[in-house]
Amino acid sequence: MRSAPLLCVAMLGVALSVRALAASVASPLPAEHLSVERLPAKTPHWIYVFDNAFSNEIDSRVHLFDGDTYRRLGQIDAGFNGSVTESPDGATTVIATTYFSRGSRGARTDVVEFTDNATLATTHEIVLPPKRAMTVPNIFNVAYSADGHFVYVAYITPAASFGVLDPAHGTVLGEIDTAGCALVIPSGPNRVSSLCESGRLLTVTLDAAGHEASRALSEPFFDADADPVFVQGIPTAAGFAFLSFLGEVHEVDFTGAQPAFAPAWSLVAPAEKGKWRPGAMQVGAIHRGLKRLYVPMHVGGEGTHKDGGTEIWVFDLVTHRRLARWPMHIDGASPVLAVQVSQDAAPLLFAATDSSDVAVLDALTGHVKHIEKHLGQTPWLMLNP
Repeated sequence: MRSAPLLCVAMLGVALSVRALAASVASPLPAEHLSVERLPAKTPHWIYVFDNAFSNEIDSRVHLFDGDTYRRLGQIDAGFNGSVTESPDGATTVIATTYFSRGSRGARTDVVEFTDNATLATTHEIVLPPKRAMTVPNIFNVAYSADGHFVYVAYITPAASFGVLDPAHGTVLGEIDTAGCALVIPSGPNRVSSLCESGRLLTVTLDAAGHEASRALSEPFFDADADPVFVQGIPTAAGFAFLSFLGEVHEVDFTGAQPAFAPAWSLVAPAEKGKWRPGAMQVGAIHRGLKRLYVPMHVGGEGTHKDGGTEIWVFDLVTHRRLARWPMHIDGASPVLAVQVSQDAAPLLFAATDSSDVAVLDALTGHVKHIEKHLGQTPWLMLNP
């Protein structure tokens, strides 16, 4: 006779469960709404770290890292083998990249994407002809004019040319043939230079509509057979410095209508020549106010120009004197593949290594302040707008 009370209790429990379920259905949880947070105020020690994602290049990205708090503030997708630059006012990140309709295959779309640096949200894009240059990271694959009126994109098909874009109206204005010379080296509001295998620079001047107005070819400033230069130019106060494989420094002034070349000088003493040499994916950084040059250096022979630096050498750009040698095995840092320096009065030097770490150093003393582990897969280019 015990089964009847137990049955009543069970039925009561079912009834209460049904009422509770009905109550929950009647009172749904409030809907969630996605929102976009703005980044905190930018500091001079923010760094944009481009990860080429060399083992899976369809997934490259840009990481935003704070060199003071050691926080990763966000990231920007960069598609397949992208290239990145910053607007002259630092408000916009521009990425020239490629997408395929089936991930790594299918219909190809080349595009330039514009990202608001306050939110890291994409604001608009410009579709390109499918011919943009795809190389290891280089600041001369995509670049702004000094006044922000134009964006230039290097094309290789393998014929060399570049596209001229209007970022404000989201349009392609035209294409300029560069007669075998490659890349886009901007100067002023309307000039673009390209690097030629002859050791010359081809400079094209544009009119207000972005069409070619004139062009001129410089004299050679390096010998591509005897001692070629890295194409990763380093911004100076007046233009760019190009380092050669054997350690020669070629400073080029782009402030005039045509490039002007200073006499080359050497990073290495006669006894060091052919032994110590620069090598990296981003092979140097310059603090323009202090006039200091930072270069990853290693001992190696011909063909080691992409080997990372076991030391960072510091030079005075005025006297050409070496000021310091900073070994990079300290605190476990591995060879350096990219360097960048902030431009403030208390500068930080950022050094990305071949183990995907980014070391943060005091740029005045070389003291290692922090090592951020695994900041991306292949962090080969850093920007500090």
